[in-house]
Amino acid sequence: MVTMLSASVSAQKQWTLQDCIDYAMQNNITLQKARLQQQSAAEEVKGARGALLPTVSASANQSLGYRPWQDAGTTTVTNGTVNTKIDKTYYNGSYGLNAQWTVWNGNRNTNTLKFDKLSEQQAELQVAETANSIQERIAQLYVQILYLDESIKVSLAGLETSKKNEERGLNMVEVGKMSKADLAQLTAQRASDEYAVVDARAQMANYKLQLKQLLELTGDEGFDVVIPSTTDEQALGAIPALQAVFEQALVSRPEIESSKLSIQSSDLNVKIAKAGWLPSLSMTGGVTTSTNSLSGNSWNNQMKTNVNTSAGLTLSIPIFDGRSTKTSVNKAKIQQQQALLDLQEQQKTLYQTIEGYWLDANTNQQRFRAALTTVDSEQQSYDLLAEKFNLGLTNIVELMTGKDKLLSAQQNKLQSKYQTILNQQLLKFYAGEGASFVLNEK
Repeated sequence: MVTMLSASVSAQKQWTLQDCIDYAMQNNITLQKARLQQQSAAEEVKGARGALLPTVSASANQSLGYRPWQDAGTTTVTNGTVNTKIDKTYYNGSYGLNAQWTVWNGNRNTNTLKFDKLSEQQAELQVAETANSIQERIAQLYVQILYLDESIKVSLAGLETSKKNEERGLNMVEVGKMSKADLAQLTAQRASDEYAVVDARAQMANYKLQLKQLLELTGDEGFDVVIPSTTDEQALGAIPALQAVFEQALVSRPEIESSKLSIQSSDLNVKIAKAGWLPSLSMTGGVTTSTNSLSGNSWNNQMKTNVNTSAGLTLSIPIFDGRSTKTSVNKAKIQQQQALLDLQEQQKTLYQTIEGYWLDANTNQQRFRAALTTVDSEQQSYDLLAEKFNLGLTNIVELMTGKDKLLSAQQNKLQSKYQTILNQQLLKFYAGEGASFVLNEK
């Protein structure tokens, strides 16, 4: 089923953001490794649970013996004839069934089971943490592609304007209204704009390649993304409150929950280490029998008559272990303190990450508001300069300067717009609003 789904999705030439996320959740190698670690942790729990049960083992041994200097044997009389048989070669057989059960060992086994259960939960949280990291990276790459798509359109529009200006310059040179030096500047401007288009397309191809690699897609098949419709209203939308996002993240983010479980694990480690100071009690039992070819009894009779059963209790009391237990306990306590510091550090890192996204969202939103006005102003200014240039009322330097300002304002607008949208979505993601990022897709 997974193979059929993968083939179906791979056949699509255009991927939506949700397509990318869904496919990565199934095929990303890093995520698959995390799931294998989770399965391994689950097996550890089963092993710890099995350690609470008795162990039973069966044994059988058959050996061959040889007595080269044996001079006595068995004598039998048959029809008045005395026969003496000396057996230098003989067979021994021993068979047993043994059981052992640790009744109590300072709760080491039960605490180990609890520890492994926590490790399994942490492995599950590691899967979720890895999935979140992949989704976050996919969103960043996807938004960069959206930005570059519009950036290319702006660059192409600027290139068309440069071409028209160059054509106008050629006409003006022919009629003697412009020097060839000024025309050369217009030609250089057109070439520069062509380079900008090529560079933007190269950047987009690079981001698409990174996204393709993140999805573990290989081969020469084409890869492209759906360009969703984004509006200025999205970038001007409300930005979630910093403290509210952080409080939600503290209860929903897997890395925080994993750090809390690490503290519980460290507590159990201390108890497991302290068990080395406590006595242990185990119960043993067994049934054995044996056979010998030199015996006058038959094999069946020997199996019955040689049966021996035993049962016993073993009490082990530690007296001196070369400070091994004390060292283990002290190291476990150090790990306990380390786990507490790790939680504080994880919370601090989480806050810094969210604060960074929040500051970026607010800063870029303010830049976007300013850019909206700047683009309108620069567009009007350039339109006037272009009209004056066509009438021969302004020089080439003023025209090119006006065009550069307009292009810069347009690029700043696009960059601040998509950075705002990205950071808004990331803040919502950290607040636990849904399992994926949402954009208005066509």
